[in-house]
Amino acid sequence: MGQASTDPSEFFARHRDTLKEAVAAAHGRYHWSPYPESPSPKVYGPDAAPQGQAAFERYLGADFPLDQPGDGDRVVTERSPYGIPLGVGYPHADAGTLVSAAAAALPAWRDAGPEARAGVCVEILDRLNRRSFEMAHAVQHTSGQAFVMAFQAGGPQAQDRGLEAVAYGYDLIARYAGAVRWEKPQRKGEPLVLQKRFHAVPRGVALVIGCNTFPTWNAYPGLFASLVTGNPVIVKPHPRAVLPLAITVAVAREVLAEAGYDPNTVLLAAERPDERLAATLAVRPEVRIIDFTGSTEFGEWLERNAPQAFVNTEKAGVNPVVLDSTDSYAGMLGNLAFSLSLYSGQMCTTPQNIFVPSAGISTDEGHRSVEQVGADLAAAVDRLLGDPARATGVLGAIANDAVLARLEAAGDLGDVVLASRTVAHPDFAAATVRTPALIRVGAEQRDVYGHEHFGPIAFLIPTAGTDDALRLLRETVTERGALTAAVYATESDVLTAAERAALDAGVHLSANLTGQVFVNQSAAFSDYHGTGANPAATAALTDPRFVAGRFTFVQSRRPA
Repeated sequence: MGQASTDPSEFFARHRDTLKEAVAAAHGRYHWSPYPESPSPKVYGPDAAPQGQAAFERYLGADFPLDQPGDGDRVVTERSPYGIPLGVGYPHADAGTLVSAAAAALPAWRDAGPEARAGVCVEILDRLNRRSFEMAHAVQHTSGQAFVMAFQAGGPQAQDRGLEAVAYGYDLIARYAGAVRWEKPQRKGEPLVLQKRFHAVPRGVALVIGCNTFPTWNAYPGLFASLVTGNPVIVKPHPRAVLPLAITVAVAREVLAEAGYDPNTVLLAAERPDERLAATLAVRPEVRIIDFTGSTEFGEWLERNAPQAFVNTEKAGVNPVVLDSTDSYAGMLGNLAFSLSLYSGQMCTTPQNIFVPSAGISTDEGHRSVEQVGADLAAAVDRLLGDPARATGVLGAIANDAVLARLEAAGDLGDVVLASRTVAHPDFAAATVRTPALIRVGAEQRDVYGHEHFGPIAFLIPTAGTDDALRLLRETVTERGALTAAVYATESDVLTAAERAALDAGVHLSANLTGQVFVNQSAAFSDYHGTGANPAATAALTDPRFVAGRFTFVQSRRPA
């Protein structure tokens, strides 16, 4: 375990105000963040960017410096979507070794108490924030995100989500008394007096299964929600995106050791190709919490086959947009074009199904037919992505071959309104960069648009009218799930009907976005990500239900 160099109470004292503000922001749902999302040298200092890049480059072609239990083998599985060689080797351990080490760390971490755990968690996040440039390069070259997006989503915004989970966990435990002298008056004689203690008891070993596209943003809520509630965590990254979570685990272990806790409270589970380590770990009886982001197939497998665990999954969805009318046609087109293009549509929140009444829509620029809407949206995408330097900053790179294969086959799904094209990256010649495809299909073709086509593929779908579009929104989300929905309408009754449809389907709704807020982005402490009310996700990131299932209250009492 090592000798403590920092009293755990010092971490809590250091971050008390941040934690207090985080709890208040989670309750108030207003804008707040302690982690600046601008990569400007004015914010992080003139040396932060070059130091972060140098730190990233030191990992390349070398063994990642992580001292944890293992079998001595090294795992190398990553390939940069931008074509640079990575070759980072990570320590390998089998499921039994990982589970045993985590289980041994649990008692001391449980007994640390909510303040010490919260202090350690926020210190981890604080140190990760200082390494945001290093993390940005790691996220960019494993996920394919463009650098600025990788900095923001992989760094400060992911850290926000982690802090939000810490705030919920700390608040859910610390708001209740930990000990009390209980007195019950009697009609005759002295009152009954008991001394009662209430313990927040963690469920057990937690497993976080990371994804390729957002390795930190999607992993931090589960990681920190489990940690703050007393559960040791095994972090199993996607084989193509190990480095961002290896850095995270290394920082966590460093802080834990400094505070005198077993660093095996957080472990990295790097897997060999075709090892299926996540599936092996998930069914271990000691694993009592699972957080997963990825395919519907494996998410549903986890839900069926890990009954011993509190399972949270984020899976596929068919995010809908309903166009009824707009008083800012150009703004609507620009907003949708950016939403479809951002990170090449490789976001679980990207719009897929655009429903348009077959009679067209009314706009501030006059009536627009379905054909005109499709052509104008295609033109808006082309304008946005006309300059290669700007285009690659928006699109990033295609993360994996499966996304590219779907895109190559998209033209066979219907009538091509906008064909995908290749963009040459000015800095990384080997990067695969593709613009979105827009395909027109009939409303009756539910077999096409009724399931997710992950990547830069969207469908323009004429409907009998707005009521029919809202019906399809409700039905497709209920059947297949969605993380976002959007509507454009100028009449209040249409907006009300859309909100009711979204409530029925259990999906978050954005209305009339025409500026710099986009349907596929969400803000920590204010926006919930997912609802748990439709098949796309079993929980929201983050809400009380997402956190509360990770611990139980157990009491002891004795006569005073």
